[in-house]
Amino acid sequence: MTVRPGGHGTDGSPPAGDRGQASPAFSALLDDSVEDLYENAPCGYLSTLMDGRIVKVNGTLLKWLGHRREDLVGHRHFSDLLTIGGRLYHETHFSPLLRMQGEVNGVALELKAADGTRLPVLVTSTVKRDDHGEPLLIRTTLLDARDRRTYERELLRARQEAERDRERLQRLATTLQRTLIPPAIEPVPGMEVAAHYHFASPDEVGGDFYDLFAPSAGRWAFFMGDVRGKGAGAAVVTSLARYTLRAAAVSDPVPATVLANLNTALNHQVQEDEPLFCTVIFGLLTPEENDVGFQVVMAGGGHPPAVLLRADGSADYLPTPGGQLVGVVPDAQFTTVTLDLRPGDTLLLYTDGLTEARTRKPGERYGDEALLAFARSLAPTSAPGAVEAFTALLDSFGEGLDDDTALLAMSVPRGGR
Repeated sequence: MTVRPGGHGTDGSPPAGDRGQASPAFSALLDDSVEDLYENAPCGYLSTLMDGRIVKVNGTLLKWLGHRREDLVGHRHFSDLLTIGGRLYHETHFSPLLRMQGEVNGVALELKAADGTRLPVLVTSTVKRDDHGEPLLIRTTLLDARDRRTYERELLRARQEAERDRERLQRLATTLQRTLIPPAIEPVPGMEVAAHYHFASPDEVGGDFYDLFAPSAGRWAFFMGDVRGKGAGAAVVTSLARYTLRAAAVSDPVPATVLANLNTALNHQVQEDEPLFCTVIFGLLTPEENDVGFQVVMAGGGHPPAVLLRADGSADYLPTPGGQLVGVVPDAQFTTVTLDLRPGDTLLLYTDGLTEARTRKPGERYGDEALLAFARSLAPTSAPGAVEAFTALLDSFGEGLDDDTALLAMSVPRGGR
């Protein structure tokens, strides 16, 4: 064994020859350590009889509360040290549970000091029993929880502030989103129109948009689009797209030309990190001369095809093949489709949040085939009927619908215009 200077080993023990004869100072330290540890422990200790009368208390707890030992021992009960609320909880919950289990751990209570101040503590109590299992007394340990309480209050304050920030963000996002879609659809004489917008998140602004308006007397224009991404960046593109489409429709309402003007506007924007692009369908409604329906001319720029639900009960897509995304390349090409909307027919436009919704089967999306089958099950129907049915379909996806989705339907009543 290595011996250190001063005659002690590396483990701090006396030399081998002195182990049977510890120094007087070392012996005194051992004799005093147990009592000193109890009396000056970094936590409060007290012992009570089974009825709660205090029979022993350490100096730490006396110091915390500002009481004298003789004022408590033999005269006061543990519940007398608690606040009114803590006393009620002790009598109705803590004490009965302790008698049943023999131990209760880490219960948060408040002590009332001699000067009336409150001291939050965590209380652990155990029942000491004799050799026959009969309860003798209750030993209680009390941990000072003031720092913990301060931390919890700060945490609660930070949490409440975060909630207020989130509510402000939600209000801002909702307000901004509602400025990007029309508050009401403009009525078209001789036509039924309905629309619906599903907000996937209250915190983020989506990129879906639509509108229906009259660019000139006797004509109505409509569009539906979906901007790449979400948030403030998507809102900027959505706003630019909406107002560009409306302005372009007034100056030259030819659908393919309108999309070309939007494509030019998006390409002229500064695109530092990611390109600004969207999918769009733009259409023009012109009343037929015989007042029985409307001629519809639509141009598509990468958007999901519209669905025509006919009066005879059939339903089909109206594809615009070859139509490119709007805003990706300067010379994007757009294709046009023309149809007659007759009495009993309904034209439905939608965004891809519908077809990309997750079904109950893991990894499965709703898809184009399911959408067309659903439309065929509805035909013939009116614009309000179609939007109502598709809104119920959207609701049925629950959390599987994780993207914004817009619906716009236009129909001619069976009696004609």
